[in-house]
Amino acid sequence: MSTTTKIIAIGNSAGIILPKKLLTRLKLERGDTLCVSETPYGARLTPYDESFVRKLEATESLVRRYRDALRKLAQ
Repeated sequence: MSTTTKIIAIGNSAGIILPKKLLTRLKLERGDTLCVSETPYGARLTPYDESFVRKLEATESLVRRYRDALRKLAQ
């Protein structure tokens, strides 16, 4: 499913409105927390999962620590 939405002002911050169909598909409700991660193609929104976030943070730490070795392996 692909859809578009606009960024709106919320006080001094900004936010987006997610369509009801998308909320239903992701099993989300108002007040739920989302995990936002950057990808080479933009941003990825997923339902918040504490164990996933911990794994993602650990992976990012390893990538930073072994950046040079990973670049060599990629060649």
